[in-house]
Amino acid sequence: METYLVGGAVRDEMLGRSVGDRDWVVVGSSPEEMAALGYRQVGRDFPVFLHPETHEEYALARTERKTGPGHVGFVCHAGPDVTLEDDLQRRDLTVNAMARSGSGALIDPFGGAQDLERKLLRHVSEAFREDPLRVFRVARFVSQLPGFAVADETLALMKEVAASDELGALSAERVFGELARALGEPEPTAFFGVLRSAESLQPWFAELDGVDLALPPGLVDPVERFAALGWFVNADQAKHLAERLKAPSAFSKALRQVSRYGSLLAGWRAADATDVVAAFNATRAFALPDESARLLRVVGACSGVDLGPLGTVVARMGSEVRAGTLPRGLAGASVGDALDQRRAALLRKAQTSG
Repeated sequence: METYLVGGAVRDEMLGRSVGDRDWVVVGSSPEEMAALGYRQVGRDFPVFLHPETHEEYALARTERKTGPGHVGFVCHAGPDVTLEDDLQRRDLTVNAMARSGSGALIDPFGGAQDLERKLLRHVSEAFREDPLRVFRVARFVSQLPGFAVADETLALMKEVAASDELGALSAERVFGELARALGEPEPTAFFGVLRSAESLQPWFAELDGVDLALPPGLVDPVERFAALGWFVNADQAKHLAERLKAPSAFSKALRQVSRYGSLLAGWRAADATDVVAAFNATRAFALPDESARLLRVVGACSGVDLGPLGTVVARMGSEVRAGTLPRGLAGASVGDALDQRRAALLRKAQTSG
């Protein structure tokens, strides 16, 4: 039984990056031996175990054989006869197909170290095309590793996968998971650039096909970066995009608000004050000030307009204009109308001020 550190931990260590999760491959063992040593099995589709002390993941070396469409259509074989090179060969990219032995020796059968030096993302084998999720993983790695490029031959394989309709067999959860991770990386716009180059925006990101997309560098939160996509599409497109990806409610709501109200808020000084107040009512800006601030932050970053003055007047609308400040005797819809009128009056004063 031999254990090897594998995958991203080896890659990031060689790049001088912070190493997060550490994954290990075990060669020459069996589930029974691992259990006897105190490891706890957690993998359903193939044997993965948690170390009894560190709780890091240890997977038995395995091979895979594709049996169906999508990301999960595989049969795995794990056993003492599977070698380390067999296990590394099934991986997506050469930079992720390296291992370190217990003595620190680098095992690199596919040239991953050289590709790291060249800042090149290259597939390990033709089996790359068998897992369509790898198209999105490659795009995510480019967003994660600034300066890296996709090898021409790998880009050609990605195009083949897209042309085969295999991307449509993926689950929305898997695709959104890769997107969400890319939105947290240094170069999120690169994710979409790679997909465009690989002709892989369809079907999941159809609304962004043909769009000159560049996410504002000032936004760092994944929800805000996703919301910024709304600046480039109309309200119907934003709705379809969020629904297709099954985006979590916070992501979906932020995206749709930017798409629907972004242009209005960016041009608020010249807009009808009642329209702007109606937009803030629709987004519940006075009840949810944090979300209102996020909306203005995203729209400001996308438009290049300083929306600080608008944020100040919105805060005043919420704190100074309340039902308790209205004349007595108002009820029902009259209360809401009176609040809107006062808020619009505040906004008009802000529109004409410096």
